[in-house]
Amino acid sequence: MTIKATTWKVGAATITRIEEQLGVTDRPLDKYFPNFERDVLNRHLDWIAPHHYDPQRDRFVTSIHSWLVRLNGLTILIDACGGNHKERPWSRRFHQLNTPYLSRLRAAGCEPEDVDMVLCTHMHADHVGWNTQLLDGRWVPTFPKAKYLFSRTDDAFWDKRKNPAMATDERHMAYEDSVLPVVQSGQAVLVDDGYDVTPRLSVEAAPGHSPGHVIFKLAEEGQRAVFCGDVIHHVLQVYAPHWTHMADEWPADAVKSRRRLLESCATNNALLFPIHFGAPHVVNIEHGPQGFSARFVQGVI
Repeated sequence: MTIKATTWKVGAATITRIEEQLGVTDRPLDKYFPNFERDVLNRHLDWIAPHHYDPQRDRFVTSIHSWLVRLNGLTILIDACGGNHKERPWSRRFHQLNTPYLSRLRAAGCEPEDVDMVLCTHMHADHVGWNTQLLDGRWVPTFPKAKYLFSRTDDAFWDKRKNPAMATDERHMAYEDSVLPVVQSGQAVLVDDGYDVTPRLSVEAAPGHSPGHVIFKLAEEGQRAVFCGDVIHHVLQVYAPHWTHMADEWPADAVKSRRRLLESCATNNALLFPIHFGAPHVVNIEHGPQGFSARFVQGVI
């Protein structure tokens, strides 16, 4: 599959996908989604392969990417993928990566020094990794001039100094190497539900996958977009929003946040920009006879 930056327009904003990874999950379908239902998959086999499902391996296809938003003179990066050289012994997909992510960012016309803000929907390893890079044996912010926005609630959950239970959870490694150095550099900004990133881009709480998970809502020249992080992982969850993900911290709340997201997008005709959907990655959500349906939207550039 060809790797290239693809760009969408929402009003005057341009939104470019920056890929880190694209491929099959390393978990069986019923491990990736614990309440997976084969009949839901079977109803969509006419279109779901090859970009969202690999029938030979019987695995879902997922992407790991960032969204690069250029809006009113600002350059904003939403979610920072897995990062290079990170210790992630619990995940083959993220352990000790060496990807050309920064080269792809530059190919989209953006140097790390150009980024004004980095917005993280939550603090899981595949959303904060490129916050930092390894230089001379220590982790330093990848984007030296940027402010990094994090959920205050997620920070309180994942920082073992604030939540001692994290000290025995190996996933706290992501906080230590990809969030804490940003805090120590003075570049971190902790935000709450309702925070305005810009007059046209706001924060909304969407807890469940992580306790402090947030989404970012853009309203620009009468058009809308939502950057939803891990509120939804796969396009089939549009048709089965009750499916929970293996990494959901609070599964019941994750389902509520997902239904609320889908209803809002369908009602307000907002483009949905997920982090993990396969090509072409962006969808319109529509009301259907049995809930919701997804219509993929191609990039314009």
